Amino acid sequence: MNCNANKSIGCTVKQCAYHCGNENYCSLDKINVGTHEANPTEVKCTDCESFRPSSK
Repeated sequence: MNCNANKSIGCTVKQCAYHCGNENYCSLDKINVGTHEANPTEVKCTDCESFRPSSK
């Protein structure tokens, strides 16, 4: 896999199209983090809105 890992964005979600294979980094220059809660108070309340499912 030819991937330009962004060493500023760590990622362990291997099912994402932007995940860099054996490296736990994202290939995007920037990600968007959002929430699905009205008042987020825990990590589990946040979402990576840049996620796209891998076609693999």
